[in-house]
Amino acid sequence: MIGEIFIAVIFMIPLYAFFIWTYSFPEDSFLFGKRWMYQEEPEVSPNVVRYMKFASIVAMIGTPIVIFSIFLKQSVFGLALMAFIFVIVVGAVIIFTGKSKT
Repeated sequence: MIGEIFIAVIFMIPLYAFFIWTYSFPEDSFLFGKRWMYQEEPEVSPNVVRYMKFASIVAMIGTPIVIFSIFLKQSVFGLALMAFIFVIVVGAVIIFTGKSKT
């Protein structure tokens, strides 16, 4: 049990680094591997930037909840999954109904 949690934490370190990079530089992470398609520097919509930041925050919060609840009782996993889905739905409503600042 302890070994499984230790391995999960070790594998989560690069995943968290990716999520932090995505939150800090959403334009770069959105265009990662796609810049070769464009002649000039593409302009990313502010809505896409908001979505990328929201998705990285949800992933940073939800990933440990889901991974560590797998190691706990099944009832905790169901509760954590329902809370995670609730956060995603509320955030999606906020993103899709929010006004653009431009």
